[in-house]
This record gives sequence, structure tokens and C-alpha cells, in this order.
Amino acid sequence: MKHKCASMLLASLCMGVLLTGCGKAPDSGENTASVQAAEDTRKENVNRESASQEEEGAKQDVRKLTFVLDWTPNTNHTGLYVAREKGYFKDAGLEVEIVQPPENGAEVLAASGKAQFAMSFQDSLAPAFSGDNPLPVTAVAGVIQHNTSGIISRRGEGMDRPRGLEGKKYATWDLPVEKATIKDVMEADGGDFDKVELIPSTVTDEVTALRTKSVDAIWIFYAWAGVKTELEGLETDYFAFADLDSVFDFYTPVIIANNTFLAEEPETARAFLDAVSRGYEFAIEHPQEAGDILCRAAPELDPELVKASQEYLADKYQADAPKWGYIDQERWDGYYAWLNEKGLTETPIEAGTGFSNEYLP
Repeated sequence: MKHKCASMLLASLCMGVLLTGCGKAPDSGENTASVQAAEDTRKENVNRESASQEEEGAKQDVRKLTFVLDWTPNTNHTGLYVAREKGYFKDAGLEVEIVQPPENGAEVLAASGKAQFAMSFQDSLAPAFSGDNPLPVTAVAGVIQHNTSGIISRRGEGMDRPRGLEGKKYATWDLPVEKATIKDVMEADGGDFDKVELIPSTVTDEVTALRTKSVDAIWIFYAWAGVKTELEGLETDYFAFADLDSVFDFYTPVIIANNTFLAEEPETARAFLDAVSRGYEFAIEHPQEAGDILCRAAPELDPELVKASQEYLADKYQADAPKWGYIDQERWDGYYAWLNEKGLTETPIEAGTGFSNEYLP
């Protein structure tokens, strides 16, 4: 009986072993899938890390620049804001901060190297280019090809020509160049500058100043103040300096750059001006959309005035120049020659001083 039980037990154990051996083996497909999933995760992590490194590298490659305006944002500046919103600066590897000017002027900030670029005017730059210590800046683009400034007055009061300013109240900045210009055009028209009543004033609202008769005549840039008088229904007379004498067809405004920056980073300067050029070309082709962009950047502006001003400037940014920003040396030198002749420069400004077309696209 013991042998029989032992035999049965042995048979049972053997059967258990056989049954265990016949059980289901681990699925090799499941192992493969698990390994593949792990590999995919590893690759995904590597790719994510690589992308992060590339993004970080791209951030490090971006060149940060500062541009100083001459005044509060207006349609002289539209191309800058278009270049920023449309991604033209980003395409060029640039990050451009647009800032308001300090009390001592945009030119000084650019000359100090704290800003690479700034907005200025050829007439305002004359002191920077004369004397024993000229400012280290260069005009690298003319924003508007021809001078749109002139004298505006109430219609029908005789100030539609320079000699009509005799006996009238003119709002003056009290600048030597300004007064010399008024005197020159008046004398050429048979008038006497000494008979003009000069009212020291920095007019910020030309329409109100003329309507209230606090002054009779104001030097304006027509693209902004002149267009505003039209929108507000104020009837005016106006004469433009450039129409009276080609010597007054100087460049206003212009973009200036720090000279050290230009010498050390000429390609960066070219990249910046290429992006800005695209911005102004867009404003030429799409004045209404460009106006919308300016209003988004400076929501305090009057949208109606901005868009009307953009329409006015659309064919004036480049006008008859071979490309936007081009500075004609004959006109540039001609104006400074006139300043030299009138004794309005500390030392004579030599021909070819203070500008370059080298960095334009």
C-alpha cells in the first residue's frame, strides 16, 4: 500500500511538472513592444532636449538694439512699427526696443552709444557735425525723401507767401537756423523779417492756436499738422520751403546711427535697415493697414488722423528716389553749404559730411 501511494504521489508530481512545462511561455511580441516604447520615449526626450538647446541658442543669437524716437510716435515712425509687428526685425535676428527721447535729445543718446539708432533732422544735426567736438553719428537713411515743412496760417489773411508775414505773429522756436530760413525766404520775396512779431512758443495744437488767434503763423510738417487742419475743417494758407528754394529741400527726418556701432557691426546695421526699409515699403503699398499697426503700437493716437497722414505720405516716403532711404549728396551738401555761407555753423561742414548710403539694402 505504501508503495502504491508513493507511486501515485510520484506520478502526481511528475504530472505537475509536465503541466507546468506545458504552460504558456512569455510572449516575445510583448517584450519587443515594451522595448520599442522605451526607445521611442528616449528619442522623444532627446529631441525635446535638442529643440530646447536650439531655442536657447537662437535666443542667444538675437542682437538687441535700441532706437530713440525724436518725438511721440507719429507717421514719420510707421516703418519701424511695421517692421516690428510684421516680424521683419525678428527675421533679421534682431530685437529692437523703440524708446522716447531724453530731454537732451535723441542725438546725444545715440552719440553716447546707449542707443544704436535714433530719429533726427538734417537741420538739427548741423551743430553735431561742426565745431571741435562733433558728435559721432551718421545719417544712414532719409525717412521722407523731400522736405514737407512750411508755414501755415489762417486762409485769406495775406500769409500765403513769405512777405505776408510782415506785421503778423509767428510762433518761433527761437532757433538761429529757423529764423535765418524765415528771413531768407522773406527777403527773396521782398519782405522785411524785422517786421515779423516773434512769439516764443512751442505749439502742440496748431488748430487751436490758429483758431484762437494766439498766433498767426506756424512752421509745421504738413504730413501731420497740415493734415490735421484739413480734418478739423480749418481753412488755411500754406507755403512749403522746398517750393521756394531747392536749398531748403533738405532731409527731414533722417535715421542716424552711432559711428562706433557702424564700424564694429556693419552687417547688423545693414540687417536693421533692410528690415526698416521693408517696413516703409509696406507703408507705401498699404497705408491704411500700416496706420492700423501704428495705432496698435500707440493707442493714444487719433486713428482718423493717422490714416489720413499715412495716405498723404504714401507717395512721399520714397518719392522720386531710386529706393527708400536714399540720401542725395547734392541736396545734402547744398543745405550745409547754405548754413556755412550764413555763418550758422561753428566751423564749416565739409561736403559729404555726416551721411552714408552704404548701409541701405
